[in-house]
Amino acid sequence: MTRSANLGFPRIGLHRELKKALESYWKGDSDAAALHATAGALRARHWALQHEAGIDIIPSNDFSLYDHVLDTAVLVGAIPPRFAGIADPDQLYFAMARGTDAAPAMEMTKWFDTNYHFIVPELHAGQNFSLTPDKPLAHYREARALGLATRPVILGPVTFLSLAKAKDDGLDPLDLLDGLVPVYADLFARLAAEGAEWVQVDEPVLALDLSDGQKAAFETAYARLGKAGPKVLLTTYFGALRDNTGLTTALPVAGLHIDLVRAPEQLDAVLSALPADKILSVGVVDGRNIWRTDLDAALALVGRAWDSIGPDRLEIAPSCSLLHSPVDLDAETGLDAELKSWLAFARQKLDEVAALTLAMQQGRGAAKAAFEASAASIAAHKASARIHKPAVVARAAQSIALDRASPFATRRQRQRARFGLPAYPTTTIGSFPQTREVREARAAFRKGVLDQAGYDAFLEAETEKAVRIQEELGLDVLVHGEFERNDMVEYFGEQLDGFAFTRNGWVQSYGSRCVKPPVIYGDVSRPAPMTLRWSSFAASLTDRPMKGMLTGPVTILQWSFVRVDQPRSQTCRQIGLAIRDEVLDLEKAGIGIIQIDEPALREGLPLRQADWGAYLRWAVDCFRLAASGVADDTQIHTHMCYAEFNDIMPAIAEMDADVISIETSRSDMELLEAFSTFNYPNEIGPGVWDIHSPRVPGQADMEALMRKAAEGIPADHLWVNPDCGLKTRAWPEVKASLAHLVATARALRA
Repeated sequence: MTRSANLGFPRIGLHRELKKALESYWKGDSDAAALHATAGALRARHWALQHEAGIDIIPSNDFSLYDHVLDTAVLVGAIPPRFAGIADPDQLYFAMARGTDAAPAMEMTKWFDTNYHFIVPELHAGQNFSLTPDKPLAHYREARALGLATRPVILGPVTFLSLAKAKDDGLDPLDLLDGLVPVYADLFARLAAEGAEWVQVDEPVLALDLSDGQKAAFETAYARLGKAGPKVLLTTYFGALRDNTGLTTALPVAGLHIDLVRAPEQLDAVLSALPADKILSVGVVDGRNIWRTDLDAALALVGRAWDSIGPDRLEIAPSCSLLHSPVDLDAETGLDAELKSWLAFARQKLDEVAALTLAMQQGRGAAKAAFEASAASIAAHKASARIHKPAVVARAAQSIALDRASPFATRRQRQRARFGLPAYPTTTIGSFPQTREVREARAAFRKGVLDQAGYDAFLEAETEKAVRIQEELGLDVLVHGEFERNDMVEYFGEQLDGFAFTRNGWVQSYGSRCVKPPVIYGDVSRPAPMTLRWSSFAASLTDRPMKGMLTGPVTILQWSFVRVDQPRSQTCRQIGLAIRDEVLDLEKAGIGIIQIDEPALREGLPLRQADWGAYLRWAVDCFRLAASGVADDTQIHTHMCYAEFNDIMPAIAEMDADVISIETSRSDMELLEAFSTFNYPNEIGPGVWDIHSPRVPGQADMEALMRKAAEGIPADHLWVNPDCGLKTRAWPEVKASLAHLVATARALRA
């Protein structure tokens, strides 16, 4: 019989209970027992929710206190030597993620093409792997005690090694496979002894261009793991198998999951290649977006699989883990009925999976209400007048020059004459601490307890405080602090037409960091200036240059839930025009340095290299559209972080920002090598302070990083700045770290 399955559920809780428990523990306000009690309660609640929705196959070990890749590093004993002296398991785990005063945190980067960040495993030549199976075994037992036989989720060994960073020259992490596979085999045997019949092994790298070494690693690993214990469901997602179809279907595993939301075109090839002894899990409900599933279209896709392999070898599931979806649409009481009828969060996606399964088991009529509601929603969505704005579409179709008026060398001379900055100019990336007082004032304003005049007065006081602190520290280019902003994307979306917002639509970005992506449901335009008020006010307080702070069109697109009824490139161009209008208003008001952040540019890169060119063309063009209208003496900055840049350097250079700041401290300036090798022509600010760690770096640490940077980048092209914005940090560590940063710049000038 066809069965329903889920691949993973959001960890954070409907009301971000995990975030609150983590931050309380980190601050010392609660102990480890309280943290684990909250985590256990969330797991139990989420398992019960899936069971009540009618899901036949429920996952365990999909929950993580911080990150599932970090969990895997701990599972297999891949502990970096600098953390070896930490005996307490919880302290060790969080030290690896967040660092300590003595040991910098492990590197962090984006999980494939999502805005989720994972901790990058560190591996050394001669790495010894050893099994610490407590977490997956404990979670399986917890669910069993609740009467649920779950399918444990494990990150696969080839993906784990492919995502890892070799810390020794000449080491290929795949060379360590022979030492890693026995650890996985041991784990699988222990899960089988506990009663697990299946294990879900996630190998998302199968959707990438694989090297010969990776292909061989899959054959080697699964020759043993396919018979090491429970039956293996090999899980792929985020893209099509394409040329990896033959390899994947031939592996000696019991089942395969494929993503038919991102890549419905792969179904026929997989069905043709799938051996008769394997089950197929079809991911037909979107695990990464929030739009309601067209159940009739999904049923037709599932039906093709049913016709080919029959009902007993078929599972129906979301496309990927629901980690990337908010928890429950029912908690959204502020959305209008029309828009809400178009959406589905994790809880509703489970209902969609269950409805599709019931329809395949008993016929469409058995789930008639769900299918009729889906069809009505899809039809209403297509016909809604609020989606389409002819004037916006017409403007986006116009041809607008994308090049700046003069080349960088000319612009640079005029900007230097205007601003008179010293060598190694110092600045920050934009935000300053969002203290409890800031959050409370924003909440009071939104509830109507604090009126507009009172809220503005509060924000003015906070902004002036930030300006004075920056002046006292001696920073060269100031920022206003962004105290009026809740989030770097949500803030802009709230002021753009075509966006809607949720109250509880939180998703995890990393650790305790949660974001609430806007919903882009229609054509996008800017009714009025968005940042002019606060940038102009801050600039009026000082004689030093004040940066205008904007989020770029690609990042706004990537970090939103985006409409699916038109190409993403068209939506991005509309956003680019809105940001262009804001840039020109800032320039007209005298703001001479404007930063347009694009941390998500690399994140949006398609998984297959053959598809990169088309994406980079429109993505870079949308940034240039936003930035190209200014005069030569207006300096355009951009910021990127937590990504590898080596393979897209020509596109980054084509963006033609006057200054780019990047995150480099966790990688010990390794990420800067791409800019050095490429001979990046414009100016660059390599981050010298990892702002995602509570550690305050010393001046010596920062100087060492900058001197390493100067080995590959001309000194007169270098800026000194943190890795990222400072909203998550506290004022004492911000002041101390920025004092060291300014002292570093002064020492370098000397």
